[in-house]
Amino acid sequence: MPSGEPVHAYDLSNRRGTVVTVLTLGAIIAAVEVAGRDGERDDVVLGVDDVDGYLTRSPYFGAVTGRYGNRIAQGRFILDGVTYSLATNNAPNHLHGGVVGFDKRLFTARAVASAEGAGVRLSLVSADGDEGYPGEVHFTVRYLLDDDDRLVVDYSATTTRATPFNPCQHSYWNLAGARCNDVLGHVLQLRASRYTPVDATLIPTGALTPVDGTPFDFRTPTATGARIRDSHPQLALGNGYDHNFVLDRPVQTSALAHAAHLHDPLTGRTLDVHTTEPGLQLYTGSWLDGSITGKGGRRYPQYAGVCLETQHFPDSPNHPDFPSSILRPERAFRSRTVFAFGVA
Repeated sequence: MPSGEPVHAYDLSNRRGTVVTVLTLGAIIAAVEVAGRDGERDDVVLGVDDVDGYLTRSPYFGAVTGRYGNRIAQGRFILDGVTYSLATNNAPNHLHGGVVGFDKRLFTARAVASAEGAGVRLSLVSADGDEGYPGEVHFTVRYLLDDDDRLVVDYSATTTRATPFNPCQHSYWNLAGARCNDVLGHVLQLRASRYTPVDATLIPTGALTPVDGTPFDFRTPTATGARIRDSHPQLALGNGYDHNFVLDRPVQTSALAHAAHLHDPLTGRTLDVHTTEPGLQLYTGSWLDGSITGKGGRRYPQYAGVCLETQHFPDSPNHPDFPSSILRPERAFRSRTVFAFGVA
């Protein structure tokens, strides 16, 4: 780090030969090496080669974003009668926790032994007033890789004062690895009958709109690029897909449920996402433009990766009708997302 503190990498591996590399910087998933149908292994997440790259030129590659993943309108919210102001680092809005969010923080880490697989637990303390948020938050994320090629991500947190809290895993997936520069041929299925349309600054309007008859209907498997250049006005706002989907699950339950299936026909690799969260942000790397030099000197063009960000809805603190994202002292935060890899 610029301060001289070391950044550690933990490699989690299983009996199938899958390897997941996790950094103590930002709890970043720096690499996921998994086999395709021909048995060849490749790294299926975007990233950069050094710490400086993750600090200065990474659009949240592989990081856990927080305190609040996604956007908060105008960097303002009212909680228990008090107005709070946050950095507008995605003008005019607040994005992914601010200027120095969790993605740029050093976590403390320790390996965890489990009959389920190889794991690492990463923790940090976010001080009262950190990036403008109230309350001191103690946050932990655990990654565990089992022998069935499931990467389990468990989040837990407590706070001393009520605060918005919405951590999110922000990996950019390209299941073709180095074989293909974009994900437009990846086939996606989402368990979502509605989505949250946005205004010109990508803040939800408050509507929960049916996907029927729109380019946002991924209820049946559809290539991500099949309708990405459609004339639908919402696609123009997101430069492609950069939208939250309302998962088809009862809001009141916290049970793990299937949210998404991603398939790369070129290599046969598949990714299934299960989560306890109510929403999933589909982001197709629409704002990448080839200016970022990634792993091994590769430049990442538009649509180089797809993010499947399990989360509460964007701008929830300003939408009382959305599922609440407020963490309070009397109740700990718990959330789980599972990324399950396979071959078709």
